Amino acid sequence: MAQLIPGFPGDGIVTVNRVILKEGYTLDELQERVAVLCENVKTYHSETGFIGGFVCLNSGTISNEGSTIGQAVANPLKDKEALIITFWDTFENHENSHKSETFQPLFKHVLELCENGNEETVYTMMWSGKAYDAATAKAAQEAKLKYA
Repeated sequence: MAQLIPGFPGDGIVTVNRVILKEGYTLDELQERVAVLCENVKTYHSETGFIGGFVCLNSGTISNEGSTIGQAVANPLKDKEALIITFWDTFENHENSHKSETFQPLFKHVLELCENGNEETVYTMMWSGKAYDAATAKAAQEAKLKYA
C-alpha cells in the first residue's frame, strides 16, 4: 500500500465524522469551531497517535459519471454538510484523545451546531496512493499496451 499521508501506518485507522449544519448557524461558525477543534488535536495529540486529517465541505455538485443512482444535478446539502476525516495510529489512542480535558469543551461546541448529532465511524485503510508523475504515468500506459 502506498502511503498518502507520510507516517500513516498500514494498520492505522481512519475516522469519519459527518456534520450537517443546523438551521440558524453559518458556514463561518462551522469552519471556525472545527478549525479550533482540529488545532487542539494537532497540538495535544500529535505525540499520542494523531497522524493527520482534513475537513471537506459538500460542494453541491454530483458526478453523473461516477453516480449510478440517477442523474441528479445538485446535492441539497451543499454548504451544509462537512466531513471531518482523521488518521490515527490506533483506535485506543483516538479514543483517549476524546477523553482529553482540552478536547471535550471544543467538541461540545462543534456539536451545538450539528443537526445530525454525531456518529464517528472508524475505518481501516485498504488502499491509498498518490498520482504518478508524468514519466511514470507514461511508462504505466506503455506497459498496459504491451502486456495487458
